[in-house]
Amino acid sequence: MIWYHIVFLSIIQGVTEFLPISSSAHLILPSQLLGWPDQGLAFDVAVHVGTLIAVMSYFRQDIFRLMKAWFSSVSSAKSSDDSKLSWLIIVSTIPAVLIGLLFNDFIESHLRSIDVIAYTTIGFGVLLWLSDYCCSQEKTEFDLTFTKAVYIGFAQALALIPGTSRSGITITAARSLGLTRDASARFSFLLSIPLIMAAGSYKLVELLLSGVEIQWGVIFSGVALSALSAYICIYCFLKWLNQIGFTPFLFYRLLLGGILLAISYLTL
Repeated sequence: MIWYHIVFLSIIQGVTEFLPISSSAHLILPSQLLGWPDQGLAFDVAVHVGTLIAVMSYFRQDIFRLMKAWFSSVSSAKSSDDSKLSWLIIVSTIPAVLIGLLFNDFIESHLRSIDVIAYTTIGFGVLLWLSDYCCSQEKTEFDLTFTKAVYIGFAQALALIPGTSRSGITITAARSLGLTRDASARFSFLLSIPLIMAAGSYKLVELLLSGVEIQWGVIFSGVALSALSAYICIYCFLKWLNQIGFTPFLFYRLLLGGILLAISYLTL
């Protein structure tokens, strides 16, 4: 890979993994507009590792607390808000993992067109804004029930469709249940950890079985740049979320979706 491809794609992946604007919609633009080649499976693994490092570093204290509470609930049946939240994260992860395993090939074959990405970018952007505008924001992630966690989990599974945005759809679901903006974003980011682990592990197995020669310089660059950009993104998003809301992301998604539809029309 050319060095500026590595820099651009790593930063794009790191930022768009956690902002509600869809990473798949952005990663298709360089190839469509600039004719860049596909970044390859090894690079996909690298940026997944980078974003995982970022979110785990940012929430390291929360992760330690939740894991400690979870082990206590398993070993000695001690229940607490933290142990409940850890179980809620596990329950919310299951639908996306199962649906991903069952329908990954179908999605890869039929739902990766520019038209699909454009319409999901626009449609789910509007849905995010409506859930934020119309719903109350009084509850925290600790007010979730297991039924509501499953609901968010199935919403997360929709992010398997390119253009949806994993963070966007999980925040949308959480906001529709009355969670505050901060609580919705925190739960979404914590929920991303097991899913990124699962997706990264799946891609790693694919990589090892493919026998592709690994360019370690590209790998380390992708990990470092995606981790740094993702960490900064998480910090800024949580700091400014209550001030800016989701309206800027709606306008951005409408613009991006329109660009993608124009590209699709011009390439017919």
